[in-house]
Amino acid sequence: MNHAEVLITALLMAVAALGALACRLSVPYPIPLVIGGALAGFIPGLPEIRLEPDLVLALFLPPLLYKSAIYANFGDFRTGLRSLTLSAVALVVVTMVGVACAAHAVVPEMPWEAAFVLGAIVSPTDPVAAATIMRRLGAPRRLISSIEGEGLFNDATALVAFRVAVAATVAGSFSLADAGLSFVFGALGGIAIGLVVGWLSGWVRARIYDAQISVTISLLTGYAAFLPAEAAGASAVLAVVTAGIVMAIRSPDVLDARPRLQGYFVWDIIDFLINATLFALIGLQLHTIVSGLHEYRFTALVAYAAAVTGTLVAVRIAWFFSVPYLIRLLDRRPRQRRRRAPASWRLVMGWSGMRGAVSLAVALALPLQTADGAPFPHRELILFLTFVVIFFTLVVQGLTLPALINRLDRSSDPEDAEEDRARLTAARAALDRIDELADEQWTRTDTAERMRGLYEYRAQRFEARVAGDEVGDYEERSRAYQDMVRAVLQAQRNALMTMRREGSLSNEAFNRILYDIDLEESRLEA
Repeated sequence: MNHAEVLITALLMAVAALGALACRLSVPYPIPLVIGGALAGFIPGLPEIRLEPDLVLALFLPPLLYKSAIYANFGDFRTGLRSLTLSAVALVVVTMVGVACAAHAVVPEMPWEAAFVLGAIVSPTDPVAAATIMRRLGAPRRLISSIEGEGLFNDATALVAFRVAVAATVAGSFSLADAGLSFVFGALGGIAIGLVVGWLSGWVRARIYDAQISVTISLLTGYAAFLPAEAAGASAVLAVVTAGIVMAIRSPDVLDARPRLQGYFVWDIIDFLINATLFALIGLQLHTIVSGLHEYRFTALVAYAAAVTGTLVAVRIAWFFSVPYLIRLLDRRPRQRRRRAPASWRLVMGWSGMRGAVSLAVALALPLQTADGAPFPHRELILFLTFVVIFFTLVVQGLTLPALINRLDRSSDPEDAEEDRARLTAARAALDRIDELADEQWTRTDTAERMRGLYEYRAQRFEARVAGDEVGDYEERSRAYQDMVRAVLQAQRNALMTMRREGSLSNEAFNRILYDIDLEESRLEA
């Protein structure tokens, strides 16, 4: 085996081991992956691993964005469009300016152009760790949607700002008008390309009945939107996000149950592998980054890192504790008042601004020289400060975020009973359809009665939940029923395993039957 094969194998084994450690410690998996990667980077004799930024952005970013868009709560995005736009555009710009001012003030001779490059690099958030923590602790869905929506769309703003800042540093000139036009036309072009790709993907998948091919097309759709948009100079991020949202809307109409079900499982694994690999690679970059900082004193590096990181965190917290009050002064509609978040929510949002792989990949994409052949100013320092920001926001904020989430005021969350209402509506629709089918000649009376009893009980259970009535008896009976079903299903598995051991059942048939049994167990309601 050559070095590349050894490194890939070791990296995947480390991802699995550190991911298991994260489960054992009940912490988001990015935290041990970044720490473990940083420590592993200093192992003597370990070959240096250099990330190709173009490869990171083009290979890893499209599937991550597409998966996030497919499963995003885009209804929440539409409802909170104003706050989402402010967070994804205005907050990115404010963060960039704040970090640039801090870097220019504390780093001797850092030009404004390089300071704005640093600000653009660290301005976009990565919602993976924050959303993982929030879901595990049962945070309100609207809060999770806000964090994920911001992380989904702010990459586009940050990448445009980065390209403008780098162009100004390399060429020594800057045009605000050109930057504004570039952002507007890039966004419109990306959305247009995403709409076309999303529609074509749905059209093709509606005519394919093989689940494996359909899921494969799903995996490639992000690239089909990203690469043409990148080649056309449009926003590749918005192209992928738009394609994902279009496909998410059309999925119930164009896909059968089997490709949808397999898609859930495949995307879960792909999303974990890509994110986990990227976070481990982020940690491994520390040794390479530190090796280029010989000209800076240790105390100076600590001061620079504290100033930049502190400014980044302070700007975000100040934003969420100032802009909402400004909106309150300007918009006093009842609908707006109902959606106002309490202070505990705003604190969580302010503390959830974690940075990740996109920031590091963008930092590594910095050119080595300016137009006149001079070295790019403070390139190594920018890389180091980017890593410190990622490390602090992932590790320090990631480990302390649960304490803030546990203090949340959840009484104002209007989505608590949403799933119960939806399940009740589905059960009533099932009962209506059973009544219609009972009159058909091809249906049997006893079959209709069995199905009606099942859905009547389900409707009563969720009616009690929605009404807030005493549901203890329903829940106890439901848990007892589910325990009994699981015991019966396990008995079937044991019987099948016995047949396979005795040689009377092939492994192929065993796995087909086992798949159906597992699927039946997965349908049990919580």
